[in-house]
Amino acid sequence: MLKLLGSNKVLSFRNLLSKSVIQKTKNYSRSSIQSYKILTNSRLGSIERSQVLVRDNVFPKSNLICKSLNFRNIYSEKNSSKMSTTEFVRLPKSVLPVNYALELEPDFKNFTFNGQVVIDVKVNSETNTVLLNSAELSFKEAVFETSNGTKMTSSSVKLDDQNELGTITFPQALPLGTGRLHISYTGILNDKLKGFYRSKYVHPSGEERYAATTQFEAADARRALPCWDEPALKATFDVTIIAEENKTVLSNMPLLDANRVEGSQNLKRFRFDRTPIMSTYLLAFVVGEYDYIEDKDRNGVLIRVYTPLGKQELGRFALEVAVKTLPFYTDYFRISYPLPKLDLIAIADFAAGAMENWGLVTYRETALLVDPKNSSLMSKQTVAIVVGHELAHQWFGNIVTMEWWTHLWLNEGFASWIEYLCVDHCLPELDIWTHFVNSDYCRALELDSLKNSHPIEVPVGPPSEVDEIFDAISYSKGATAIRMLHSYIGDDAFRTGLHNYLEKFKYRNAVTEDLWEALTEASKKPVNELMQLWTSQTGYPYINISHLVNSNGETVLKLSQERFFSNGAKPAEQENFLWKVPITIVTKSSYPNIHKEIVLENRTDEVNLGVLASDEWIKLNKNTIGIYRSNYSPELLLKLSNVIREQTLHPTDRLGLQSDVFALSQAGLLSAADVLKFLEGYSTEENVTVWRDLISNLMSLSHTLLNTDFQPQFQAFVVKLLKPISKKLGWDPIPGESGLQGMCRATVLRTLGINGDRETIEEAKRRLEAHFNGKLVPADLRSAVYSSALYDSQEALLDRLIDLHNRSDLQEEKMRIATSLGSVRSETLIKKVLNFALSPSVRSQDSVTVICAVCSNTSTKLSSDLTWQFVKENWNTIYERYSSGFLITRLCKTVTENFATHKDYQDVDAFFKAHPVPAAQRSIQQGLESIQVNQAWLERDEQKLKNFLSA
Repeated sequence: MLKLLGSNKVLSFRNLLSKSVIQKTKNYSRSSIQSYKILTNSRLGSIERSQVLVRDNVFPKSNLICKSLNFRNIYSEKNSSKMSTTEFVRLPKSVLPVNYALELEPDFKNFTFNGQVVIDVKVNSETNTVLLNSAELSFKEAVFETSNGTKMTSSSVKLDDQNELGTITFPQALPLGTGRLHISYTGILNDKLKGFYRSKYVHPSGEERYAATTQFEAADARRALPCWDEPALKATFDVTIIAEENKTVLSNMPLLDANRVEGSQNLKRFRFDRTPIMSTYLLAFVVGEYDYIEDKDRNGVLIRVYTPLGKQELGRFALEVAVKTLPFYTDYFRISYPLPKLDLIAIADFAAGAMENWGLVTYRETALLVDPKNSSLMSKQTVAIVVGHELAHQWFGNIVTMEWWTHLWLNEGFASWIEYLCVDHCLPELDIWTHFVNSDYCRALELDSLKNSHPIEVPVGPPSEVDEIFDAISYSKGATAIRMLHSYIGDDAFRTGLHNYLEKFKYRNAVTEDLWEALTEASKKPVNELMQLWTSQTGYPYINISHLVNSNGETVLKLSQERFFSNGAKPAEQENFLWKVPITIVTKSSYPNIHKEIVLENRTDEVNLGVLASDEWIKLNKNTIGIYRSNYSPELLLKLSNVIREQTLHPTDRLGLQSDVFALSQAGLLSAADVLKFLEGYSTEENVTVWRDLISNLMSLSHTLLNTDFQPQFQAFVVKLLKPISKKLGWDPIPGESGLQGMCRATVLRTLGINGDRETIEEAKRRLEAHFNGKLVPADLRSAVYSSALYDSQEALLDRLIDLHNRSDLQEEKMRIATSLGSVRSETLIKKVLNFALSPSVRSQDSVTVICAVCSNTSTKLSSDLTWQFVKENWNTIYERYSSGFLITRLCKTVTENFATHKDYQDVDAFFKAHPVPAAQRSIQQGLESIQVNQAWLERDEQKLKNFLSA
């Protein structure tokens, strides 16, 4: 789905019951158990599966409605995920859609729309009732037309707003076979960034105007038309939009014609070609004012990038990426892109980063538009990755779709991996796989070390539960698992298996096991046995690594695996899972080649490395691909610290080592003081991505140390660590330097500034003043300059930057300024920035980002304290805006997770008990657990750190 930016059922019997049925069927016949085994491997829908179970007496009829509560009890035997207690069933299959003929007319004055839909249906079993999804729509009747033209008007229509269902009852049973359902209705052109919604923009004349656009994933197509809004209930769509003739009107397919509406002076009926068979969440349409640029890829597919009026050149970079990306995927999957066109469009108000609607991909402006003069290289990198992600979905998600939201990770995890493969192909100079380790691998392991994490594949009940799994587990751990699997079976087998999988399930739906089956067949390796453990079990292991030299002079590694918890807790027996862990081992003499590789399947194992020289170092997890932490013995870790200084290892390995030692320290497996000693070896580091991850870890510790009296000494340590690379790079570009070196300069200078380095702060102020006077700071450096200058600024400077934000017409620059405002340190200015975040000057989609930027300030505890107070005081406004969706889950976690005292824990816990947020339940628990982790880390290491920093 949605590509998320920095950052979030029916209960399928196949996933729910496999363990519980075996337990509950001990007294049933062999034939009953066999029936269960057949149905769990079938492609039946949930209702048909439940009927088989009832027929064969596996379950009584009273259990036909699955309760998430019952499932949670089954599921929590292996995992601690919290599930809803909502009763939920999938739509029945008695009547199913074949094609939707949809006509919509938006009203931009009253923010409503009129709709008519004629749905070709197939009546599979005798019924006088049609049950479909409908949310915030109004209609009082429906008409059923039989295949011979006879029409029957409904006797009643009941709209259930809470469950988003429409029940249409007819006076007699519908005849079996084909028919048509006619519904005329009205809806709301809402401002909630979901369904069919309005987006405000500023015309070049200065006038505020509105566009209409869509966001249907996960389950919001029902806000635009009555439909069977489930991913497995695919159909084709004929879309017609009535709009002013001067508007840009787009949908998934090319425009067939645009004829004037009879009796109207300026309205036209825009009619689009029929879509392929697809899920409702992929349907899209846009009505607004846009310019575009276009090109064709080498296979002749017309690609257009739509931009705000007058800004078409800002779409040039995304167009160039798309023109390279589409053929890359065609070659990689060995399946052609199936549509005649592909549109990419920048939407002013957009909740996520982008959405993969088939043939009409929608983006935030910052995820699509690049200004050659005012965009940073980091922004270009983001655009390339997001374009790669969404275009991957045109195959993996759109041609083949997950059967239910339980398998969401299959869409998102895969796209979040292959986007990097694509960018590495198109833009190899970006060193993109090191970026993957920082932004996906480490992000996933951080979240998955909490007890309140969840498996990659989470059983989902109602679609309202989906928002909580649009997070680092579904996306980033899913991507990391795919990367590990790709390495394990090799690229050739992986591509063959993918092709076979896509061909077999083309225009249909699939579950996780279908992909494993295809990859197993292609690789001849036990993919399902390996991956089932990684997708169904929460967490990951850490590997204890020690060695000895045997009587033959051979080095023997001793390995053991245990589940890793960031709070250092010893896992209980039922949660100390075993994984099949692909392990690569490199040594000084073998590097960069692998010395030995194994799959660790047991709790402990030994690996004979042969005779090694006495000065040999040993490292596990080449390129940081395997999903585990490496806990080396002191002797082995000391040898690796010397290698760090020498810059011998690949950046992915250097990044992974510091990430591991930080995590192990947080869990109490390594002293925090020893970690800082280890990090001194990174003073010679030059890779921007290694620095980013290292700085992120340092700032996390800095947040915790705000609760001590020696946090300034820690900031001094950070400044000392970064000074060598800062002196080397300076403030201005060095002739012949790479773009990544420029990114490194910006990262280092910003970190120095927000940690109080006077030299950096004064130079930033000087450059900012010149910027105000027309000598513009290069785009890559602006965030560093803005943030550093604000470190000890007065209100006048803050006001000048807010004014600069308000005058900018580039959304990237607006966000660069807005997030930098979080660097202010006085109570008055912090409060002013927080109020600014919820003001009309900041788009609703961006307010959460600005609030999170304030609470992430590590230079004063006032920032996190005042942010939390602000959230509590403005909760009604915040909740009304973001009551569901990933923005509320992000906010709840980010504004709480950096606290480190029991008092803070109690305050957060009490507030959310009094103000429950169903969509963010898991995120809130993760935030609370993070507070406990921070508190334990501080209590355990405070004195050692103080002694080290004072020495």
